Amino acid sequence: MGRATTTRSPDVELPDAEELERLNLSPEVAWYLLSRGIPLPDCPPRWKTPEPRTVAGAWFDPARVDKVLTAFGKLRHTQGQWAGQPLRPDPWQIAYILAPVFGWVRWDDDAGDYVRIVNSLYVELPRKNGKSTLLGGIAIYLTAADGERGAQVVAAATNERQAGFVFQPIKQLAERAPALKKHVKPYKKRIVHPKSGSYFEVVSSVADAQHGANLHGAVVDELHVHKDPELVETIETGTGSRTQPLIAIITTADKGKRNTIYDRKRRRIEQLARGVLTDTSTYGVVWCADWEDQHGEAPFLEETWRKANPGYGISPTRAYMMRAATEARQSPADLAKFLRLHLGIRTKQETRYISLESWDRNAGLVDERALAGREAYGGLDLASTSDLSALCWLVPDDNGGYDVLWRMWTPEANLEALDKRTAGMASVWVRQGHLTTTPGNVADYDWIRQQIDRDLAAFNVRSIGFDPWNATQLTNDLTAAGAPLIKVRQGFITLSPPLKELQRLLLKGTAEEPLVRHGGNPVARWCVDNLAVSLDPAENVKPDKASSAEKIDAVAAMVTAMAEAMVREPVRTSAYADENAELIVI
Repeated sequence: MGRATTTRSPDVELPDAEELERLNLSPEVAWYLLSRGIPLPDCPPRWKTPEPRTVAGAWFDPARVDKVLTAFGKLRHTQGQWAGQPLRPDPWQIAYILAPVFGWVRWDDDAGDYVRIVNSLYVELPRKNGKSTLLGGIAIYLTAADGERGAQVVAAATNERQAGFVFQPIKQLAERAPALKKHVKPYKKRIVHPKSGSYFEVVSSVADAQHGANLHGAVVDELHVHKDPELVETIETGTGSRTQPLIAIITTADKGKRNTIYDRKRRRIEQLARGVLTDTSTYGVVWCADWEDQHGEAPFLEETWRKANPGYGISPTRAYMMRAATEARQSPADLAKFLRLHLGIRTKQETRYISLESWDRNAGLVDERALAGREAYGGLDLASTSDLSALCWLVPDDNGGYDVLWRMWTPEANLEALDKRTAGMASVWVRQGHLTTTPGNVADYDWIRQQIDRDLAAFNVRSIGFDPWNATQLTNDLTAAGAPLIKVRQGFITLSPPLKELQRLLLKGTAEEPLVRHGGNPVARWCVDNLAVSLDPAENVKPDKASSAEKIDAVAAMVTAMAEAMVREPVRTSAYADENAELIVI
C-alpha cells in the first residue's frame, strides 16, 4: 500500500477522526479547505467512493486544486441573480468533487510528471444544485487550462436536440468570461483553445465519437436519458493514449429502471463505496434522501431537503423547494417527480433481502482441510453458455450453523468482460483462487466434473441439488455415475424456506459466533450485493436473476444447497416464523 502524503501547514488544526468520518472528508481535503480559509461543509453525500489515498506514491497536491479554482474564478455565471459574477465553487463542490478529483496525483514514468489518479468522475444530485455549471467549468478547464496539448474534449448527447441543451450553457460560460476572450474562441458547434490546439465539442453518435478519437476529456450530463450505452462506452474507450484523461458524469436519479447504463454506473459507485469492488481510478459521490424518506411527512421536511441537496438554501432556495413540495402534495405523479428530481430517490427500487452488514458479520474462518469427511450438502448452478458456474457446499455443525465453500468457474474468454463488470476484480479473484478460468469461450463441464469428483471423495456428500430446468450432460453423467444429485425446482415453494433460513441465520449470527461461516469469499460477496428477490402475494421469496443488477450465481447455488440441507437434516428451528427476519431496503 502507498502512503498518502501532502504538504501540511502547522497552523491548521484538523477536526478529530470521528468528525471527519461524519463529514465524510479525508484529512488531506479537510486540511486543504481549512488552509485556504474555506469552511468545512456539513452536507456529506449518501454514497462516496474512497479517495485514492492507498495508491502507491499517492500525493495530494494543493497547487493542482488551487489552479482549478483559479480557472473557475475566471468564468462568470450566466443566469439568475448571480449573472456576471465570478464562478466560485461552493465549499461542498470543492470538498466532495473538485479537490478529491484534481488533487490526488501520482508519478508517471511515461509522462515524466505527476498525473491525476482519478480518471472517471460520477456525481449524482438533485436538480438546481448547480450541476450543469459545474460540468461546464470542468469541460472548459480540461480544454483550456489542464496543460494538455491538442486536448480533445467532448460532451455526449443522445441526439442533436439534446446536443444544443448541453453545448449552449458551456458556450455561454466561455463567451461571457472576460479573462477568456483572448484565449478561447467559441464557434457554433465548437470551442477552440488555439494556443494548445485543443477544442471542445458535442457528439451525438458513435461515429462522431470515434472520429479521430484521442480524447483527453469528456462530460456527460443527465446520464439517465441515455437509453443506449454505446455512445458513452465508446467515449470511455477513446482515452487510451492520454496520460491523465477525465470522464465526468453528472446526473440526476432515474425512476429505478434496471440494467440501463445509468443503473450500472450508479450501482458500481455504490459497490465501490461499500467496498464490494475496488477501483482507485474511479471517484463518485451521490446525494439523495434515504429510501424511508419517501413516506408520510418525511419528503416535506427541511431536514430531508438538506440531506439530499448539498446546495440547499442557495441553490436550490428554500422558497423553490417549498413550491415544489406544495405541488408534490397534490398528486401521486407530482410526488413521484418530487422524490426523484428533488430528493434523489429512485422511485422504483428493489428490496434488499440480505444486508452486507449481516453477511460480513458472519464471515468467520473456514478451514477446508478440517472439513474433510464431514457431512456436506451441495448446490450446483451451471452457466448455460459463457458466464459463471457455481458449486456451493454447506457443511453443518452441531450448533445450527454451517461452514460454506464455493467452487466457481468462468470461461477464459469471458474474463475480460467479467473484469469490465467488476472493475477489474475478476482477474484478482482468479489470482487469489476464488474463481477458476476454464479453457475456451463456453462453460467447460469437464473441469467442473473433475472438481465434483474430488469433492465427493473429500466430503461425506449427502446430496447435490441442481435446477432440473438447466439439466445438462454433466448432471446426467453424474447421476449415471451414482452421484447423489437431487432436482431442486426454482419456484417460490421450494426456494422460499431456504432463503428465509439463510437470512435468519445471518441476522442471528455475530462476529464472535457466526452461523454462516463463508470466510469472506469476495466473489460470493459481490453476488450477495447484487441479489434481488421476488415476492409472491403470500410473502414467499426467491432469488430473482432477471432483476438482479449482476450475477448472483454464488447465492443461487447456496440457496439450492440450503434447500437440500434443510430437507435432509433434523429441523432445529423454524425457517417460516421468525420475528428477526426482515426485508432490508436501501
